[in-house]
Amino acid sequence: MTKLRASFVFTPWEGRRIIGKAVAALPVVKNAYENTEMIIAHGSTNVFVAEEIMGNVPNKEFYLSGQVINNVLCQTQPEEKPPIIRLVKGKLMPPTGMMDEMLRNFDDKCVFIKGGNAVDPDFNAGVFCAHPGCGTIGFAMGIMMARGAKLIIPLGLEKLIPSVTESARHMGQDTFYYHSGQRVGMMPVTNAIVVTEVQAFKILFDIDDVTHVGGGGAMGSEGSVVLVAEAEKEKIDAAVELYESIKGEPPLRTLKAYCEGCIPTTPATDASPDEQYEAHPKKHCLYEGLKESELPDFFAPRTEPITQNR
Repeated sequence: MTKLRASFVFTPWEGRRIIGKAVAALPVVKNAYENTEMIIAHGSTNVFVAEEIMGNVPNKEFYLSGQVINNVLCQTQPEEKPPIIRLVKGKLMPPTGMMDEMLRNFDDKCVFIKGGNAVDPDFNAGVFCAHPGCGTIGFAMGIMMARGAKLIIPLGLEKLIPSVTESARHMGQDTFYYHSGQRVGMMPVTNAIVVTEVQAFKILFDIDDVTHVGGGGAMGSEGSVVLVAEAEKEKIDAAVELYESIKGEPPLRTLKAYCEGCIPTTPATDASPDEQYEAHPKKHCLYEGLKESELPDFFAPRTEPITQNR
């Protein structure tokens, strides 16, 4: 059968939307939602995943964590984040204490969805670690790997790098002389189910032949990804129909943490923020401790809290 060729341009936010739809369509995710347990960690891509799975994410602009904000490595205000999403047979449940308690019943049919900061051509994922204990992924990884639970990492090809394993060798919070914003390490993850825009075409349309051919952009299209897909007409038509339905996906708007009292913490341990940092006295961010009026000109200083719709 003759194959047709089509090109697609995804902005980072359109990419997040199609990735969210693809993750929600995975059989392991559907089974976990209906029959077992699932956790969806904070993150700008995970917001879209959660929306596609649950139908709605209240206060979704708060469901973010470590981000590139104001052109530096930064984070949102920890106490403004809603609780991590924990689903038991499709029902939203409150988190149960620390990470080991939350994963108590996890087995190989359960799913943990965690965002990432880097992906390489072999679809290995890298997760930045601003917390000295590596935060959510650091506290969950051992249990996940020991039990064979499904770890899914959705992330866009705007985060493509040459090699995750090589990059991880050049990271480490305590190794930096200068750091643009937060000090971070990297955890390489080589055995997760990674879902980028490429995998989304396979999951949603059964299109295997997808090539990443370019990227970039200007005037609001910065970070865009250009893909070329080749498949039978009916598959291309299905892809085009969904693609056109998500064009113009608006970006999430959030606010950074206040720099003056900002430290990266994690709910995965019951230690207080001060206790988490007693043994780690180094300044964690270049701008830590500064008042908003003291920040560089390229920052958009935070002046008021976001009003949440409770």
